[in-house]
Amino acid sequence: MTLVAKGLVVPQDRGWRIGRGLPYLLAAVMVLICLLMVLPLVAAFLASLKTPAEAAAVPPTYLPHSLSLDSYQRLWAYQAGMPVYLWNSFATAMLTIAFTLALGIPAGFALARFPLPMKEGLFVLLLLALIVPYQALLTPTFLMFAKLGLTNSVLGLAIIHTAIQFPFSIYILRNGFESIPIELEEAAVIDGCTPFQILLRIALPMLMPAVVTVSLFAFITSWNEFLGALVMMSKQDSFTLPLILAAARTETSLGGTDWGMLQAGVMISIIPCVAIYLLLQKYYVAGLTKGAVK
Repeated sequence: MTLVAKGLVVPQDRGWRIGRGLPYLLAAVMVLICLLMVLPLVAAFLASLKTPAEAAAVPPTYLPHSLSLDSYQRLWAYQAGMPVYLWNSFATAMLTIAFTLALGIPAGFALARFPLPMKEGLFVLLLLALIVPYQALLTPTFLMFAKLGLTNSVLGLAIIHTAIQFPFSIYILRNGFESIPIELEEAAVIDGCTPFQILLRIALPMLMPAVVTVSLFAFITSWNEFLGALVMMSKQDSFTLPLILAAARTETSLGGTDWGMLQAGVMISIIPCVAIYLLLQKYYVAGLTKGAVK
């Protein structure tokens, strides 16, 4: 038996073999894309293990001739010390997660369940904040925070990061609450639960994937944010990790940028994000898809 395609006679078993080989071809393409994505990280890691002279060599060497942890040692003792900057970044990120969840969970539940007047319009108004670049608001925000004494503090920076993340969090949480069957909440009302008890005992446990997703995005947003921290922080002991890496970029070693120390900082900065994503990947995927299909 044969198949006719474009005027050519192709044996059916040959077309069947081509169809079977297509998944392997797609897998090979995906592996190639992954390698291209990972290659810069591997290059940065190898550069962080080079000696200062080799890291500054022109033309550069792709593989280190000898392994050295000198770049990490210099970075650890740079200015106020890497532990200070790691603590500032972690504290800001944890406060951002706490503020985002404390505001987003009640707001998402109210928008999903309560018969509020003009509820859809309010929801759209909150989402419109996504199209306003926060950089345009940094100058008035800085002037306001300066009067309130919130500059050079992780609290003030966490408030800015919460404002950046809040519209997206509302979108995820509201859709998540709407995906929960209303019959469960109606049964809880019959049993005498208040709306607050329904939120804590019924809705929130079922919404943990969405909560984890919001927390993950809030952490990564806060951990990597640069411009807000640059505007709000002026003291070295209040810098976050992105700021200190930008400062390290201007350091000189052998007549140029200390690339070894800079790449060591890059590797340290990506470890928490990758670790948290790998630990929470299952919940992250479920949280993004929750509420997408009704």
